Amino acid sequence: MRILSITTAALLSAAFSAPLLAQSGTYTLRQLTPETAAKATRAALDDCRKRGYQVAVAVVDRAGVAQALIRDRFAGPHTVQTAIGKGYTAVSFRTDTLEFAKATQPGSASSGVRSLPSVVALGGGVMIEAGGTTVGAIGVSGAPTGEADEACARAGLAAIRDELEF
Repeated sequence: MRILSITTAALLSAAFSAPLLAQSGTYTLRQLTPETAAKATRAALDDCRKRGYQVAVAVVDRAGVAQALIRDRFAGPHTVQTAIGKGYTAVSFRTDTLEFAKATQPGSASSGVRSLPSVVALGGGVMIEAGGTTVGAIGVSGAPTGEADEACARAGLAAIRDELEF
């Protein structure tokens, strides 16, 4: 009973002191402009075309919501949702999806996260960070391998690198 009282007191103390530490009831988020998101998708698509791949490219915001999307004329119909899913997975788990795929292989302790809705554990999702903050991710789908998808995504990221340093 005494342990419960101490724990309860500690929780109440933390709950009431936390607002005193906060400066404001709101905070500011950095977000990509639609123009920057579109520029990244176009650059990734162009890079894939040079390599002979027909793909879909999506840029998602920090919440994993699609902000810009482009699909090449012969990219498969599945590539649209897969590209968005790769971007969503990258921002959700704060890691590029090629690394995520390796870390969540079947049989590993964290393999269960692969069954969560919208998670795509394949290479091709690359984080977009600016000023130490995650602002979104680029997802590419349709190249022959996850590594090839990631290479195209990195080309999209490179195209906007100068615009990301706030």
